[in-house]
Amino acid sequence: YRRLHTKEAQLSKFNQTEIKTMLGSYTKVLFVRDPFHRLIATFLQGMGISPSFSSFVQEVLDSGMHNSSVSSKPLVSLCQPCLIQYDYVVMFGFLRQELGHLLRRAGLPAGSLLPELTDSQVQWTYRWLSEQMFSELSAQQKEQLSRFYRWDLAAFPFSSSFLSE
Repeated sequence: YRRLHTKEAQLSKFNQTEIKTMLGSYTKVLFVRDPFHRLIATFLQGMGISPSFSSFVQEVLDSGMHNSSVSSKPLVSLCQPCLIQYDYVVMFGFLRQELGHLLRRAGLPAGSLLPELTDSQVQWTYRWLSEQMFSELSAQQKEQLSRFYRWDLAAFPFSSSFLSE
């Protein structure tokens, strides 16, 4: 399977046997983030050209599952966690703790390689931002977002997500 190790290959270019062989030879790590936080980050990074968060969310909802950008698609549709058996799932907000564990498992010195991560400050900031942004949305948009990301909310433990309330 020499062609499995080409650097620009996509899984969809291989047959099932090749995919199984390739995935079996790697440690698979999936990084996940609350879908509502992903929407906020996308909006704040200017990837949505909408004047308000509410209109940005409406654009995402109107574009639907298949036409939305990668930054706003549900993780389940991008990462296929039901088909690929990931070795680790790392949740945003616990990066320092979980990355340290991954580095130690790989036999690397965790302390010296990790950047300074302030997970608790990030979580507090996103909680505050979520409250502000969520209050801008109509009841219908909130319900539609919960439906749009229902598989992410079911697949991953985003217990404090505004979308699961």
